[in-house]
Amino acid sequence: MPGMSANPLIFKRIKFSDEKYKIHFLKWIKPVLNESIESYSKRLLDFIEHKNPVLIGVSFGGLIVQEISKLIDVDKVIIISSIKSNSELPLYMKSAKFLKLYNYFPLKLFDDVFNISKSLNINKIYKKLDLIDKYLSVRDENYLKWAICEILNWKQNKPLQGIIHIHGDRDLTFPISLIKDCIIIPGGTHALILTKYQWLNKKLTFIIENKSNL
Repeated sequence: MPGMSANPLIFKRIKFSDEKYKIHFLKWIKPVLNESIESYSKRLLDFIEHKNPVLIGVSFGGLIVQEISKLIDVDKVIIISSIKSNSELPLYMKSAKFLKLYNYFPLKLFDDVFNISKSLNINKIYKKLDLIDKYLSVRDENYLKWAICEILNWKQNKPLQGIIHIHGDRDLTFPISLIKDCIIIPGGTHALILTKYQWLNKKLTFIIENKSNL
């Protein structure tokens, strides 16, 4: 499950043996009005094709796969650049929750600025925006507002047992100082699914097939 706004292309560099594994990519669907993360995750069960799957979720997708694991039997849950409980949320997110600032985020403005900036076609800036457009293509205003609200108000007070957590020590979205019991990737940012794919390709299969993390 990709992160907030992301599509399955973020996994394109992650390779598994075709003989051993059947890979299935989950995609974001439109949330209904005032839908809880629990209800949303239950609706995603319609798109899970395999029994006892290994669930891998990135960032907000990590929260989703943890919620899914409460509803069906799973072999393993692996989260990347994510959190295991609301205690791992950074202070700025907790403040936004307390002040309910997510109700005032001008989310449509973000997409407007993105489209205007991209139309300018200014070298390096354009290239970066082109990558954003490629990987972060789910920018519907209602979806974004729902996703931010559900992240900030996640009711998971304690980590679920057995969660395998992979996290970068340079993650600014969810700082490593607040993350407990994880596999630390040196130099990994919040985008380590794209930048540290070589490490993931070497280690993910071992993590999946063994009881110990590494």
